[in-house]
Amino acid sequence: MRIAVTTPMGHVGRHLTSMLIRAGVRPMLLARHPEAIPHAVLDYADVVEADSTDSSQVVEATRGVDALYWVDPSVWSDDPLGDYARATRALTDAVTANSIGRVVFQSSIGAEKRHGVGEIDGLAATEVALDALDLDVTHLRPGYFFTNLLYGLEGLREGHLETVLPLDMRQAWVAPRDIAEVAALTLLNPRWRGRRVQAVHGPQDLSWNEVAGILTRELGRDVRVERISDDEMRHQCLASGAAPKMADALLGMSTGVREDFRAEQPRTLATTTPTTLAGWIREELLPAL
Repeated sequence: MRIAVTTPMGHVGRHLTSMLIRAGVRPMLLARHPEAIPHAVLDYADVVEADSTDSSQVVEATRGVDALYWVDPSVWSDDPLGDYARATRALTDAVTANSIGRVVFQSSIGAEKRHGVGEIDGLAATEVALDALDLDVTHLRPGYFFTNLLYGLEGLREGHLETVLPLDMRQAWVAPRDIAEVAALTLLNPRWRGRRVQAVHGPQDLSWNEVAGILTRELGRDVRVERISDDEMRHQCLASGAAPKMADALLGMSTGVREDFRAEQPRTLATTTPTTLAGWIREELLPAL
């Protein structure tokens, strides 16, 4: 089976690439910047340059592919949902033109709402577009990535976290490596058919207060978390260089799941993955600090 992987050096993709190689698969890696692929990977994978928002490039890159792991590329633009729409068109064009029969799509918790979840609305639109095609598709819906904490390193060095969510609101937190493991097992399992949704919930739901407590213990310094207003978060996004639509998309990912939201998939053995936040902090966050 010929498996293609997009964003192969992303938080999830780099783990997935290694897992497929260890499973004996020679993956096709679609990369916007092929020169960024580590030399150690090149002996075990084929690499092709492709921008995931460019239909012609994606169609050409996926000729002969049987299964595809697709990630809508992260965007920082004046029109983020427009960029997601272009990526969706590239994906559906490639699946149709090349008769790709299996897709594992990295979506997100919140996509089940379809609208009102900021940047996640773009992922929901990709789900809908894939569901309209004649293929076997699994939508992965992971929770909040541990790696999102890496975007707040400066604050963590000062013992400070910020969120627009209620501090006692619990949500699924997950390690990208665990998402990659679920993706690899799904890609390599030939038995599933049709449309599937597979949540990836991490080992336990955590509140921001609990996250601050775990960080305090693991970092050996006091970490406090503060709830800020929606306007303050939007202002911070704009001050960091985000266009207005980008700031709204980033804010919406939090506010869209804040009120009366319940994930479509409950936490079960099938959705629970093992890597703890404490373990991830020791392995990845501490070296970054």
